[in-house]
Amino acid sequence: MRLKNFFMAGLLVWLPLTITIWVLWQLLSVFDGIFRAMVGALSAVAPGLAPALDRLMDIPGVGVVLVLAAILLTGVLVANIVGQWWLARWDGLLARIPIVKSIYSSVKQVSDTLFSSSGQAFRQAVMVQYPRAGSWTIAFVTGTPAGEVAEHLQGEHISVYVPTTPNPTSGFFLMVPRAEVMELAMSVDEALKYVISMGVVAPQAHAPAHAETRPLPHAAPQSNNGH
Repeated sequence: MRLKNFFMAGLLVWLPLTITIWVLWQLLSVFDGIFRAMVGALSAVAPGLAPALDRLMDIPGVGVVLVLAAILLTGVLVANIVGQWWLARWDGLLARIPIVKSIYSSVKQVSDTLFSSSGQAFRQAVMVQYPRAGSWTIAFVTGTPAGEVAEHLQGEHISVYVPTTPNPTSGFFLMVPRAEVMELAMSVDEALKYVISMGVVAPQAHAPAHAETRPLPHAAPQSNNGH
C-alpha cells in the first residue's frame, strides 16, 4: 500500500510537468514548421540566399524567435492607417482568388471574432443540457444565431461552444434556447481548467470579487425583407 502511495505521489509531481513540456514542445514545433515554410518560400524566390538560410535553420530556437518577431512586427505595421490600407488591399486581392477566398474569408472571420478585443466569443462560461435533457455540461457563449438560421428557430436562442475533455480545442457548436442556458459567475479560465481536468479541479463556489458577469447576448432584430 505504501509503495502505491509513493508511486501516486511521484506521478502527481511528474504528470503536470510532462504534459506542460509536451504542450510547449508541440507549440514550438508549430512555430518551427512555420519558419521552415517561410525559409522554403524565400529559397525558391531567391536561390542565392539558400545557403545562409540553411545555416540559420540549424540554430536551435531561431525559428521560434523569428516567427514571433515577424508576428509582432506585422501587428505594429497594421496598427496605423497605412498598414490598414495595405491590409485592405491584401484582403481584396485574396478575395478575388476563387478557392482561396472561401477558405481565407472563413478563417479571417472566425479569427477576428475569437481574438478581437471587442469580440463576444469565449467571453462567458455557461451550463447547458447536453447530450440529453437532465445531463449538464460546461459551454462557452459565442453569440446568437443570425440570418437564415435564426429565421427557422422558434424563440430566442444562444450560440454556444461545448468543448471536449481533456482537449478543449475540439468540441460541438450548439444553438440552444436562451431560457435553457444557465449563466455561471466563474471566469473562462476557471471553466477551461474544470473541463481539461475532467472535473477534478473544481472552481470556487463563489466568483472572486474582481470577476464580472456579463449578460447573455440578445439576438439582433430581424429586418422585414418581405418574406
